[in-house]
Amino acid sequence: MRSVAGQARRTVSATGAMMVAAALLLPAGAQAQAQNGLSNLFGGIFSGPNAAPSQAPPGPGGPLPWSGEDGASGHPLMTAAAIREAAGNFTNCVAGMWPDAARRGVTLENFQRFTAGLSPDLRIMDLMDSQPEFTKSIWDYLDILVNDNRLAKGREILAKYKAQFDATEKATGVDRYTIASIWGIESNYSTQMGDRSVLQSTATLACIGRRQAYFKDEFLSALEILNRGDLRPEQMRGSWAGAFGPTQFMPTAFKRFAIDGDGDGRRDVVDNPTDLIASTANNLKKDGWQAGQTWGFEVVVPQGFNYMLADRAKAMPIAQWEKLGLKRATGQPFPNPGEKAYLLAPAGAQGPGFLMLQNYRVIMKYNPAEAYALAIGHFADRLRGGQPFVQPWPRQERELSRTERLELQQLLAQRGLYKGTPDGQFGGQTREALRNFQASIGVPADGFASSDVLDRLRGR
Repeated sequence: MRSVAGQARRTVSATGAMMVAAALLLPAGAQAQAQNGLSNLFGGIFSGPNAAPSQAPPGPGGPLPWSGEDGASGHPLMTAAAIREAAGNFTNCVAGMWPDAARRGVTLENFQRFTAGLSPDLRIMDLMDSQPEFTKSIWDYLDILVNDNRLAKGREILAKYKAQFDATEKATGVDRYTIASIWGIESNYSTQMGDRSVLQSTATLACIGRRQAYFKDEFLSALEILNRGDLRPEQMRGSWAGAFGPTQFMPTAFKRFAIDGDGDGRRDVVDNPTDLIASTANNLKKDGWQAGQTWGFEVVVPQGFNYMLADRAKAMPIAQWEKLGLKRATGQPFPNPGEKAYLLAPAGAQGPGFLMLQNYRVIMKYNPAEAYALAIGHFADRLRGGQPFVQPWPRQERELSRTERLELQQLLAQRGLYKGTPDGQFGGQTREALRNFQASIGVPADGFASSDVLDRLRGR
C-alpha cells in the first residue's frame, strides 16, 4: 500500500469506531501510505497530513449521504461548491481517462463495461476530511487488536494453510507469523474488508477532492486489474480509499506485489489464500525484509535517560544502547549486539521502550504508523507463542482531545517552540517542540503529550 495513505487502510462498522488512536505515533515525515484496511479500520488514529477517518457504518436506509459541508482540511477542492461542481462533471472526467487507460492496455470494450453506470460516492468527501475529536491511547489500541479471539483465529489460519505458509516462507524468507498478523489486523481474517466498490471509490477520488492525481493512478490501476482478468468487479470491494482484500492492497500495490501463487493464471488476493499469502510476503520481501530476523525488542529504559535519543533518525548498534543502560525487558541477552536499532518510547518515560530493527521499518512501509507496526510485530510474536509485553503502560493517563491538542500546539507556538500550523495532529515537529519545552522545565524530554504537560504549558 502504499503511497498515500495515513488515510485509510482499514475497514468498517463498530470495529472502526473503536480505533481512533495513537496520534503521537506517526513518524516525522512519514508519507501517507496506509491506504489499506487499517486506516479505514482505525480512522483518524494515525495523524498526519494524509490521515483519514474510518468508513462510517451504514444508516438504517443504507450508506450515509454526503453532509453537503465544506471539508475540514480547508483545501479549495474540498469546499462544498467545488465538490458539487466536480460531481456535476464526473461522467466527463471518467470518460476523459480513456486515453490513459488505453495506453495501459485496457480495451475500449472493457473500459466501457467497467465504467458504465459509475456515479460519484460523495460520502467519501466527508470521510476523507473528517477529524475525530477523541483518540485512543496506544495501550487501548493494542488491547483491541491483540486479543485472545484474534489470536485463536490466527492460529487456526496458520494451521489450515500450513502448506501455503511453508512454501511462501521457503521462497521468500518472510516470517509466516508476520503475514498472518497483517491478515488478522487488516481484516480480522477476511471478515471486515469493507464493502465499497473500489472502482467507484477511486473514480470518485480521481475526479473530486484534493487527491485527484494520486487516485487517478489508483483508478486506472484498478481498470488494469479487471482488464487482465485477475479479479472480477464484485471481488474488488473494500475501503472508501480503494484498499481491498484480506490484507488490503491498493490497486497500485497489487500491480507491484501481487503473485500468482498456484499457477492458475490469476493473481487473486481476495479469495485465493495461496495468492494472498504469497503476495503479502512478496510485498514485505521487496520492501527489504530480512529473513530470520525479528522486528525489535521491548527494553527497560533507565531513570534519567536522555529521551532526545528516542528518535527514528538516531539508530545505533544495540551494544551502544546497552552502554547507555538499556536492557531487554525479559532479562535475556540481545542475540546480535552489532545490529543497528532506534529507540521508540510510545508512552514516554512512563511506559515501555522498544529497540526497533530493520524489519520494523519494513512493516512501516506497509503502513507508516509506529502504532500499527508495533501491533503487527507484537501480534506476530504472540502467534508464535510469545508473551505479552512485560512492562506496564501508564493507563492512568488519558489521551488529549483534538481541542486540547490544538491548544497544546498553540501554546508551544506562543513560546516560539512550534513553527507549524496548529492542526491537532501530532507529528515529528510537534514532538520536537514538546521535547524542547519539557527539557526547559526539567522533566524527561520524552515528547509524550500528557494532560500534565498541557497544564504546565498553561502555566498551572
